[in-house]
Amino acid sequence: MMFSKQNKVILNTCLCLFLFSSIFVTAQKAQRIAYIDMEYILDNVPEYLEAQNTLDAKVTKWRGALDKLNRYIEKTKTDLANERAILTNDLIQDKEDEITLKQEELRRLESLYFGPNGDMFLLRKQLVKPVQDQVYNSIRDIVIKRKYDFVFDKSSDLVMLYSNKKYDISELVLNDIVRERKLEENKEKRAKKRTPNKELTDRQKKAVLDREAAIKKKEEDRLAKKKKIEEARKKRIADIAQKRKILKEKKEAIRKKREQDNKDQDNN
Repeated sequence: MMFSKQNKVILNTCLCLFLFSSIFVTAQKAQRIAYIDMEYILDNVPEYLEAQNTLDAKVTKWRGALDKLNRYIEKTKTDLANERAILTNDLIQDKEDEITLKQEELRRLESLYFGPNGDMFLLRKQLVKPVQDQVYNSIRDIVIKRKYDFVFDKSSDLVMLYSNKKYDISELVLNDIVRERKLEENKEKRAKKRTPNKELTDRQKKAVLDREAAIKKKEEDRLAKKKKIEEARKKRIADIAQKRKILKEKKEAIRKKREQDNKDQDNN
């Protein structure tokens, strides 16, 4: 839609009024701004480093398993390419079936470990997210107490060409986290004093048992799933082998019959 000259004048006038009013409001109330360095904060939270180390160890283990399986597939492909000329059609087909099954297993494991809802996502949520929530809660409390209007993260994608150290509240956040940790530790100590004859409270014991049961069930489900896939793979290979055996026996029977027929004709 094209604006008329009169509409343009009205639009420009409204824009000027808006800008002047914004400047006036800003002058009336100074904005309180601060920033944090999230990387610095997390690197100084022991729980986060411990969680990250656990996650990194798991990721290294998973990638090692995938690399091992991938090397096996590539080696099998190379061996097949080198030996194809001396192998029978049945052996070639067996090798190709094995490669296909291993490739399917590789894709399944990649999805299981690193998929959108895979083990890495779940473990990160279990280990890292509680620490991140703790940091964000501390930031929120400081913002509310000190009445900041904006808080930026220096370590994010936001480009900060200049930052005055006096507006950095990272240490305040860390101190708040340490204070909350000490309060929680003192609370646990008082709870232990109230239950001197028990190593853990009933609630803590239940939480430990529930967590162990959940981990055990997850592992059992994983092993059951793996066993089911392995059994299906073996059955498939066995079915293929049985079909080939039957086909080979039929071919052998046909060959023998032809030989017998030829002998009978020669005798006649």
